[in-house]
Amino acid sequence: MLPAAWPRLAACGRTQRTQRRTLSLLAGSGPSGWTKAVSDAEKLVGYPTSFLSLRCLLSDELSNVAMHVRKLVGTRHPLLSTARGFVYDNKNNLQMRGLVVLLMSKAAGPSRAASHRLAQGVVSGIHPSQRNLAEITELIHTAFLVHRGIVDLKEWTASDGPLKDMQFGNKMAVLSGDFLLANACTGLAQLDNTKVVELISSAIGDVVQGLYSENCPPAEGNGLTEDVGMATWEEQMFLSHGALLAKSCQAAMELAEHDDESQRLAYEYGKHLSLGHQLNSDLRPFMRSSEGEEPAFSFRAAPVFLHRRTVGEERWHQQLQQAKGQRGQLDYSKLLAAVKSEKGVSSAVDLCCYHSNKALEAIQVFPSSEARSALENIASAVTIF
Repeated sequence: MLPAAWPRLAACGRTQRTQRRTLSLLAGSGPSGWTKAVSDAEKLVGYPTSFLSLRCLLSDELSNVAMHVRKLVGTRHPLLSTARGFVYDNKNNLQMRGLVVLLMSKAAGPSRAASHRLAQGVVSGIHPSQRNLAEITELIHTAFLVHRGIVDLKEWTASDGPLKDMQFGNKMAVLSGDFLLANACTGLAQLDNTKVVELISSAIGDVVQGLYSENCPPAEGNGLTEDVGMATWEEQMFLSHGALLAKSCQAAMELAEHDDESQRLAYEYGKHLSLGHQLNSDLRPFMRSSEGEEPAFSFRAAPVFLHRRTVGEERWHQQLQQAKGQRGQLDYSKLLAAVKSEKGVSSAVDLCCYHSNKALEAIQVFPSSEARSALENIASAVTIF
């Protein structure tokens, strides 16, 4: 939960650091900062994390799925773009969660009481069980990415592709997503740690609840005008985008037999990093849209939500009506301009910086090292475009 004074964050604690990041964010310096932070971090953990779930993705079962997915070529089914992202996704860094779990494991090391017992099999300062946990985290995240690619056939149009192909794509999304989740659960049981099983199982439940809340239509059936309270929005954002990484970081500390305080701090880092990362994603359409380019943004994105909190629901409804054309279609360019004209974007920037700073604070207890520096760089990079 955010403190009541979060819009005035530039006046507290890390003032100069926060202001510098805000300027960097508004300056639109490109994605190189984030990409470099991730690339440098991968060198510390023993191998590129893009191969974390490779063993599962190259299994016979998913190889058969991949053969069938080729039938979707020429359609607009989301499963195609998701599959391409497994091979190359420089923009979104699908494997970020596993990388953070490995860096957290390396930065904290084993606890003093368990240092001798856990020394066997350690590679690059990371225990095999922690590497398995990172792989499990990625499998779970990938499974939900695949499940998100299920198309609502009620909104299907001929330009999307043949209806039978879209139906087939939905079946593939369900089956392949379930397969990844099943493999993750099998690996989770093999870790042989009850608390870790409870943590990751609860994270899966959190993500399911968050996705359900995102996709469940409001009572009036109009998602564009749904009024969600601040506390509810924060909770939904955490469930969908923060719970898995937060609890995976905590689980990595549990596997190294760290105390409750270390586990809490690892949890806080994962929580705030993932929320900052999502805010960064939400802000991109508002920070980098160019003339002639059709804006693409969600009405649940942080700038839109914070804009609605600022102008009030009555004014928001007026702006929606003003953005509708003669045929009732929304002109997203007008809505984007309306959001940018108020404080929605700047408030989202402040919120992104808040989560970045909270993530940085959480890991200061860990000893100074290259791994901790990499975690710091990643937390800083979420405020750079």
